[in-house]
This record gives sequence, C-alpha cells and structure tokens, in this order.
Amino acid sequence: MNRLNIGIITFPQNKTHVTPLYNLARIISCLADQVYVITGNVGGEVAKKLEKPHVRLIRYNYNPNKIIRIYNHAMIQLKTTFLMTKLSKKVDIWILIGGELMILPIMLTKITRIPLIIFIDGNALNIARSNNDPLLKPMTMIFMLGYTIVDNIGLYSPALISACNLKNYSEKIHIVCHHSVNFEKFAAVTPLSDRPLLIGYIGRLSVEKGVQNFARALPAILSNRQNLSVLIGGEGKLKEAIESSLQENGLTNRVDLAGWISHEDLPEYLNQLRLLVLPSYSEGLPNIMLEAMACGIPVLATPVGAIPDVVVDGETGFIMEDNSPECIEENVLRALSSPALEQIAENGKRFVMENFTFEHVVARWKEVIEGV
Repeated sequence: MNRLNIGIITFPQNKTHVTPLYNLARIISCLADQVYVITGNVGGEVAKKLEKPHVRLIRYNYNPNKIIRIYNHAMIQLKTTFLMTKLSKKVDIWILIGGELMILPIMLTKITRIPLIIFIDGNALNIARSNNDPLLKPMTMIFMLGYTIVDNIGLYSPALISACNLKNYSEKIHIVCHHSVNFEKFAAVTPLSDRPLLIGYIGRLSVEKGVQNFARALPAILSNRQNLSVLIGGEGKLKEAIESSLQENGLTNRVDLAGWISHEDLPEYLNQLRLLVLPSYSEGLPNIMLEAMACGIPVLATPVGAIPDVVVDGETGFIMEDNSPECIEENVLRALSSPALEQIAENGKRFVMENFTFEHVVARWKEVIEGV
C-alpha cells in the first residue's frame, strides 16, 4: 500500500476520550506518511504522546442553553471546515470520529473529492435520548442526512448496524475498531483469588452509563455481602447525586468514590477488583472492558453496542438483561457466587489477547484504507 497522508477529525475532547484518540492516531501512524489531527480541548494531549501527528486545536466550552449550543456547534463546524480546507492539498483520506452532526465538514469532503470514513460508535443519539435532549429531533435528521451523503461508514461491530438503524446503508459499512490493549501494561498481576472482596465501576459518571442505577443497587448488594467493598472511579455530572445517595444509605465507609483515575494508574486499580460492572444504557466498545479483561477481571455488563461480541454470558463474562437496580443486584450476586468465576476471567483474558493486539487492529485498518 502506498503510504498516504491521513487526517483524523474529532469533536473537541474531554479526558475520557484522550486514550481512544491516541490509540487511533497511533494505528494510523503505522499506515500513513503523515497524520493530521483536528480536535480540541484535552484532545491535544495526543501531540505529547506521538511525534508524527500534526495537531490543530479548536476550543469548545459546553453550555446547556439550546441557542448557545446551536451557535457553538455551528462555530465548531465552521472552524473545522476552515482547517480542513487549509489541509485539503496535504490530506488523501479523512477519518471523522463520532462526527455525525458535522455536516459541513462532511459536505466539504464531497466538494474536494477527498475520501471520508465517518466512524460511528452508536452513542450520540442514545445519549441524547437518555438525557431527554430537546434537540433530539433535529439531531436525528442531520444524522440521516450525513449517512446518506458519506460513502464509507465505520462501525465497531455488526450489532451496531441494527442498533443505529443503518440497514439501508449496509453497502457503505466497514467493521473495524481502533481498540487495542497494551498487554505489558494491562496484565493480571494479582490472581483473582488473592484480591480483596472488591467490585467496581470505572467510567464517566453520567446518565447513559447507568452508574446511578449501580449506586441504587448497592444497599441491597452490600446488605447481602457484609464483607464486600465497592470502588466507583470517574468524574461527571452525577457525582454529587451519587455522593448523596451513599451518605443517605450509610455506605460511605464501604464505597470508595475515587474520582478521576488516570490511565497510568488504571492497571493498579483494576488488579484489586473481583468484578467490574458496566450497567450502561448505551455503549460502543468500551476500552475499560477490554483493559479489565486483560487484567483478569470478569466483567458484568448490559448487552449494548459491541459488548455482546466480546462478553458471552458464563463464558467470557456476564450479561445482565437490563440495568435496573434489581437486575444489577441479582447479577452481581450471581457473578460473585459463580463457581466458574476464575475460569470465566481466564477465558475473557484469553479472548482479548487473541483479538485486540495492536498488530491485529493495524492489519484490519490497512484493509479498510486500501478499500476506500
């Protein structure tokens, strides 16, 4: 394959998105002559980790006011389109991550005839629904317009075709992910049986992650398991509500609300857990799930996004039917009581090590880029 210049576009990022963006830039760096990244906010940290990418930053501050949101989003699109225009003679292929609403950049690629792969994680509309977003209807219309215009759509999993209502666009779809695990960093250092009786949730403290339902399930779980403790790691809008819930139920001495956990410190935290709980309403393919499994942790998750492609109930992890507090309680106790818990953790670790090596992911991206 002739080495091309490839551009990556993402909406201005928060801390939770830095690692996925870094992973993608690292993969594309192996396949491209030059990599150009248009992002913003803390997304600029990829420039500190990789030498090859040329990073252009756009600042963005979220405001819940509907009018200001529309204005800010229009400005982001105009600034992104301006930067893309300046780079149009340098870039051979654009990759747009989670940018279904970026209709102006999408249209620019049609005008300049530069191939575009728009990558969809299946989260945006589900997040809007779970937050009762007043802009849901126009967002949906823009999404459908974008899907119609683009020639290439990237998905983590075939399951997302139906979940994202993309059956009418199946001829445009490429199944590929940018998730790989550093198995030197994320490894099972402490055997599962030697770990403290500790379960946890690590991720964004927001509605779509279902973490508040997890917190509501804890009184019943901890009442049933007197020697069990809980870790909740992450930041987000629900932090104060979760703190209040723990205080009201007298659980603050058994639940560690750890706040933000850096990626560097994550392996140490993961090697303390007996079970990771992911009670999400919506997901793509969560990095934390793969990294936890690499550390020998059984994962209990809802069957959303690409999760069922990785977690098979009773084989490589545990699946719960929904994320109601009652269902979470029932399945946490089921998982902890499973006589096959250690074998399931081992199966999950083996699956991730076989399917999410860096080399495996680079090879798949090479196939996709050659086919565009």
